[in-house]
Amino acid sequence: MFLSCFDWRNENMMNYDIFLEVVKEKFMDYMPEQYRNGQLNIHEVNKVNETLDGLTVLLPDNKGLCPSIYVNDLYREYKETGNLNEVLYKGAVRYAEALEMAKGKKSGLNIDPEQLKDNVVLNLINTEQNKELLADVPSKPFQDLSVIFRWVVSQDENGIASTIVNNVLMEAAGLTPDTLMEHAIENTKRIMPPKISSMEEVLMGMDPFLAAGLIEEREPKETMWVISNEQGINGAASMLYEENLHKLAEKVGTDLYLLPSSVHEWIAISTEMMEPGELAEMVQSVNAEQVELSERLSNNVYHYDKDLRKVTMATDVPNKRLDGVVVEAPMFYDSVAKR
Repeated sequence: MFLSCFDWRNENMMNYDIFLEVVKEKFMDYMPEQYRNGQLNIHEVNKVNETLDGLTVLLPDNKGLCPSIYVNDLYREYKETGNLNEVLYKGAVRYAEALEMAKGKKSGLNIDPEQLKDNVVLNLINTEQNKELLADVPSKPFQDLSVIFRWVVSQDENGIASTIVNNVLMEAAGLTPDTLMEHAIENTKRIMPPKISSMEEVLMGMDPFLAAGLIEEREPKETMWVISNEQGINGAASMLYEENLHKLAEKVGTDLYLLPSSVHEWIAISTEMMEPGELAEMVQSVNAEQVELSERLSNNVYHYDKDLRKVTMATDVPNKRLDGVVVEAPMFYDSVAKR
């Protein structure tokens, strides 16, 4: 047995690879008795910016949906608590509850094409970081980024539940990348309306009492602008609505540099404020130190020309990936000539 040679009293925490092997061997021991005849299956799942290890339990008489949880989340809890037994127990409880909820829900692709096309929205992700994911989903290129599509399954006071539209789902609904794009452009404006706010407005919305003493009224050209949507979730796709960028650039009175804050938002500033190379260094530093990998969008800076009404890349950073894995030889940040 794998566990026989492992000292559970060792103060050094397990690395992820060892933890994964422990989960494979011991997780079913923590499941309720009625589910212990199931077969544990751990498989790679391509998510935005990262590949996770999905855990499922296949039951002999399963006729419904088969829920998944992620071993990566269990490991994160283990690192926080240091209590392996508690993590495995709580993980098994959560999975058993998910199995109960899945009972009676049909598996398979019973897709209502009308429901999908009326609720598909735009989602913007990094191309280099998501090559494996992009191989299985419909997409459209946008500079060094890619537009993919999400199906908003539900939206209420508790938040938004959505799933990435993959090729299988698209084909089951009888749609194509072009028709998905047509529907998503219209749906996004309705379901997740784009929104542009000054940084001062954002800060006031977060904590008006604290912000009141810090905010100075600035001219539009000296202001930072936040481009997102009303929900603040996956709002980076709002940048695809060029007419909003044009209105902002006209208000500022100059072209814009667009900084990818995360998959949720952009920061726009006047091109007269800083040089693109300096901005790219800031973006990469913030990504590495403050933004979760799953939420990073790009290390580049982009340029909006208010006269040509066009977005281009203002920089071409040497490392296109977002996880620190170098795919090109180191070099200086290059500013891309404005087009």
